[in-house]
Amino acid sequence: MGDWMKYGQRLLGILFLTVFVFHFSSSRAQNIPVPLTEKYLYDFLDELATDGIIQLNTAVRPYSRQQVAQMMLRAQEKDSLLSRRQRKDVQFYLNEFSLELDTVPTQFVQYTDHETFNLSLCDPQFSYISRKTAVRGKKDTGEKKSMFKMQIRPILGMDLIGSQKGLIIKRWWGAELKMDIARHVSIWGSLRDISWNGQVGLRNKYYPDTYAKIDGAKLTKGQFLNNLPGVQYKEANYGGDFSDSKGGISVYAWWGSVSLSRETIQWGDAFHSSNILSGHNPAVPQFSIQLTPVWWFQFDYFHAWLVSNVVDSTDYYIENGKDKEYRQRPKYMAANMFTFMPIKYISFSLGNSIVYAERNPQAAYFIPIAFYKSLDHLLTKGLGQENQNSQAFFTLTLRPVDHLKLYGSFYIDEIKWERFKSSNPQHNPISYLVGFDWTGWPIKGLSLKGEFMRSYIACYTHSIPALAYTSNSYRMGHYLGDNAQNIHAELSYRPIRGMKLAFTYNNDMKYNAYDYVRGNIKQIISQKPFDQVIYRNEEFALDLFYEVHPHMYLRANVTYNNARAYDHPTASTEGEMTGTAQEILNLYQPLYYQGKNLIATVGFSFGF
Repeated sequence: MGDWMKYGQRLLGILFLTVFVFHFSSSRAQNIPVPLTEKYLYDFLDELATDGIIQLNTAVRPYSRQQVAQMMLRAQEKDSLLSRRQRKDVQFYLNEFSLELDTVPTQFVQYTDHETFNLSLCDPQFSYISRKTAVRGKKDTGEKKSMFKMQIRPILGMDLIGSQKGLIIKRWWGAELKMDIARHVSIWGSLRDISWNGQVGLRNKYYPDTYAKIDGAKLTKGQFLNNLPGVQYKEANYGGDFSDSKGGISVYAWWGSVSLSRETIQWGDAFHSSNILSGHNPAVPQFSIQLTPVWWFQFDYFHAWLVSNVVDSTDYYIENGKDKEYRQRPKYMAANMFTFMPIKYISFSLGNSIVYAERNPQAAYFIPIAFYKSLDHLLTKGLGQENQNSQAFFTLTLRPVDHLKLYGSFYIDEIKWERFKSSNPQHNPISYLVGFDWTGWPIKGLSLKGEFMRSYIACYTHSIPALAYTSNSYRMGHYLGDNAQNIHAELSYRPIRGMKLAFTYNNDMKYNAYDYVRGNIKQIISQKPFDQVIYRNEEFALDLFYEVHPHMYLRANVTYNNARAYDHPTASTEGEMTGTAQEILNLYQPLYYQGKNLIATVGFSFGF
């Protein structure tokens, strides 16, 4: 009990010191993140950056609401360079992020005093902002700001997904709350309850919740190779459901923030799926720091509590005096990213991370600016122990001319320079991704994007399951995993404000699959990568998205996919996966998507 008191006192002391430092710093921002699910907004910001209207760091997401508000103000200042549709989008988002600009939003059907509150009925939400008071130290300038802001919004939505295999109904409901206190503290939270049901047997068919029994404990495998968001499903006879609760608290100033939150992270520039941190896995609790002391530099750090889904045979409860209920092995991750923008049209980021599975969080990995592999050697080599799992990565974004964006990301699981020699049969377990975005010329609103990714053998994998680059058994890097290739292309058009029409092509290819066998790893990475295709899925999709009214969305999608696998009866080395085509297909794709399918989706939502 005494130890816990000491830890609590230290935590309170750190929190008090943090608030003290931030309180006596002038502030211009709050730090509430914009969910990555707001795809239209993120694409619009990317469009403005590629058109040369704003400068944007696209290597680290999500953006904060204040960042978005400021970028919209900068776009408004260059009104003459915007198309008619872009002007309407900018005006719409200035109203959407009006709380960040110290005003209440204006809605279609509303009850408001136009200064402190707005209750909207057609766009269901309540917004409140306290009356403005003089900013400390700035009375001579007459600058005033509000000390408290709040917004509450309900969430409701439904998708109907149909194919020749049956109809699936997905529905969700919930609410979200955002608050900003004294210009230095942001608090936010949301809850979405989502369920699936329909005419087809959904258990182990539509969503990835294949179970295995190990020492009486239930584990989730999560092997499916698709870009659907990862979640931890609850059991249900009608299908399945899950709840998604996100939120956090952040202390901030104009130059940075310190946060404790549960949010989805994307690191690495990509529009389909990043190969560094894709955000495909469920959101994780994290302590994070972001610093932006000058316009040309940004630093990001987080320490996250991951979900290992690995049984700890020494940690269990006793139920009914005899039955053992096992707990899982603790698992953590620390990562940092340095982003430099030396000139307007170039941005590059580099960083490193480590996944570790100690009994308790390791203090060394709370050092934000560190090379974690070096610290790992210090902590583990003395006993000749296996290292923890460390990674390094960098990403480069170029906008050489208006309307064109070029980008690439490089992920290093492990690297030895001698493996790059042609005489060395071994290959480094790395992943690279390159892409382009040509937008706004010769037709405003028209965009063509392309992306290519390759991951080599043993990338993202590990011989110790608790150290794998996963959380909740979902890969944190590219969803295809190692020895895989992805080609993705999109042609899209935005005819009016809030509407996007897109035609996309996606080609997923998985080659020979290997377990990470520690004693045979040199032979495994000596195998020829991208040799024999064991799984392939091609998709053609036509997608319509329309925000008919603020936070009221309509969606329609028609997708043709062809998912197939190939027999792989023999292994060339220890650890190579073998099986029939159907066994491999069952491992990599739910039954609903296997074979040739024409799938139609229609849906609506309020507040996403």
